[in-house]
Amino acid sequence: MHRCARGGWGLAMVAAIACVSAGAANAVGEAPAHAERTKVRPGITVLLQDSLKLIAGKRVGLLTNETGVDERGRSDIDLLAALPARDGAGAPRLVALFSPEHGIRGAVDHTNVADGRDPRTGIPIYSLYGETVLPPPDSIMDRLDALIVDLQDLGARPWTYVASMVYAVRSAAEHHIPVLVLDRPNPITGEHVEGPVLDSTVAYAGSDAPARRARPTALYPIPMRHGLTMGELARYYNDVLGIHADLHVIPMTGWRRSMWFDQTGLPWVRPSPNMPSMASATLYPGLVWLESTNVSVGRGTDRPFQLLGAPWLDARRVIALLADRELRGVRFETATFTPRHPTDGKYGGVRIRGIRVIITDRDRIQTSRLGATVLWAIGRVAPDSLHIRPESFDLLFGVPSARDALLSGADPDSIIDAGLPATVAFQEQTRRYRLYR
Repeated sequence: MHRCARGGWGLAMVAAIACVSAGAANAVGEAPAHAERTKVRPGITVLLQDSLKLIAGKRVGLLTNETGVDERGRSDIDLLAALPARDGAGAPRLVALFSPEHGIRGAVDHTNVADGRDPRTGIPIYSLYGETVLPPPDSIMDRLDALIVDLQDLGARPWTYVASMVYAVRSAAEHHIPVLVLDRPNPITGEHVEGPVLDSTVAYAGSDAPARRARPTALYPIPMRHGLTMGELARYYNDVLGIHADLHVIPMTGWRRSMWFDQTGLPWVRPSPNMPSMASATLYPGLVWLESTNVSVGRGTDRPFQLLGAPWLDARRVIALLADRELRGVRFETATFTPRHPTDGKYGGVRIRGIRVIITDRDRIQTSRLGATVLWAIGRVAPDSLHIRPESFDLLFGVPSARDALLSGADPDSIIDAGLPATVAFQEQTRRYRLYR
């Protein structure tokens, strides 16, 4: 029978980390009807209204994508390119655009994203996503007076936009130019910190030595769900990685740590092609581990990370095992789905009798406990059919020893609970980098 925690940890401390409940039940990743919707101003708006002097008269590069918009949905690219001179200071000149994984408009879902040119402004676009995350080219950085970063993080460790930001901040420091990170909400709140901390043997510290290529999904030892905003992550990495950039985080106004994205009043812009909704974003930190297996996570459907299954899987038996665990904040039901042109190549055009994960209370979900239990249950039901790519799993889950333990039938709660001390330590360590209450 599942409990919030097991082992020698006191219930009070476990509750503070693993069982945070920050408000009323929110179903299917949406705000309840009675929730107050607060108008949040993102960093781009604060920059343009309050801090434009930081880039006045400068040649500016911008690392962004389709998520870089203001509260009215207007693109940073268009807003910055159209800025006039103010108060006797010259207008900033946007001279270079840099794009992360999925490209400048977020529509590409493969590696080696090509360079290009923005059709509206004519500004050149330099892709920072090849076989892995890349730093901005030195030849372009030499022409800049400042670098701006505006990207939407998802609040989960494997999100590659954070690595793009870190490499860009490092490059700015090496070229002695200031960098401005325009902050955005953590869409799955800044209160929930949980999941395994990336093992130091897997973690990658953010450079790209030839002997050890960059691993953007395994950048540094942090929990699966870190609870920080992109600006707070910039402050953290600038310090712990010893980058020492001239860093300016332009904070949001109106955001509180307890907020889910759909409580901010900001437009939801898909941060990647397979992240269509808050429900998918909420479940992603736990179910993304299944990307390392031969189980579909619903890519090629309208509910990625809400659906899972495989032609060989007995969904009813898995659901029965999951019901016995009494996982908080979710329920499961059988669902039939057919992936159409899935970008992970799993079971395209094949009708799958699988499982749908339905959120019943998003503030009570422990996504890492959910993911570990789902993988354990699939391993129990179909041990000969389930296949895991070890390196991929280790990069996503973060703890290599957990892979064999889960597949051998070890209790998933004990595996997650074993990581609680490191998660607590991270939460305490990062309090000084927080910008919001």
